Amino acid sequence: MKLIGLKLKIIAIVVILCSCAPKKSPELEYIPQGARKGVASWYGAEFHGKPTASGEIYNMYDYTCAHREYPFGTKLRVVNLQNGKDVVCTVNDRGPFIPGRDLDLSYASAKKIDLIGPGTAEVLMEPVGRDMSYVRYVKYTPIGGPLTIQVGAFREIENALRLKQALSFKYQNVYINKASVKGQIFYRVRVGKFSNYDDAFNLAKQMGQEGYKVIITGFVGGKDEI
Repeated sequence: MKLIGLKLKIIAIVVILCSCAPKKSPELEYIPQGARKGVASWYGAEFHGKPTASGEIYNMYDYTCAHREYPFGTKLRVVNLQNGKDVVCTVNDRGPFIPGRDLDLSYASAKKIDLIGPGTAEVLMEPVGRDMSYVRYVKYTPIGGPLTIQVGAFREIENALRLKQALSFKYQNVYINKASVKGQIFYRVRVGKFSNYDDAFNLAKQMGQEGYKVIITGFVGGKDEI
């Protein structure tokens, strides 16, 4: 009887200790091929209605996101590793610009996985397809003289600066050319200087496949004029 009583006491102690142990966050049993972990944040009203790096207008209520590398149109399944909730969103922007963060979710995407309150969380990012309508094609129209690639032109300098910052994740010699067109000032975001058309076309084609709206035009300036 004493032995049985001792065993019952041991079982009771184990149960108490287990109940007091900290609960672990839900984790995936495996990481799908091609998926990666990272830290996600979100962006909302401050950028609502402004152009993204892909040229689309940012809508905080759409299921979209910003990433530094994935081509525009990539569909990502994002899993919040703190609670197991997931959302599928489309990459249409570049970012985040804050070190230590890997993904910026739209307000709607962040809300669906309960990220609004915490602000950031470790997530799993899994590519699950691509919307190929984001692919841009460059028309081959040879022109002479030094050349450059124009990626966007804006009336507001803030939009030009944001696109320049986004392009600088991957491309070199990104600059803003200031121009007056019919009495209106435009800030044109451009990349590189090329002495022959084929070099310019090859890079423009690569950028178009990534999802940027590009045109090849005559080189002017070569440094920020803002």
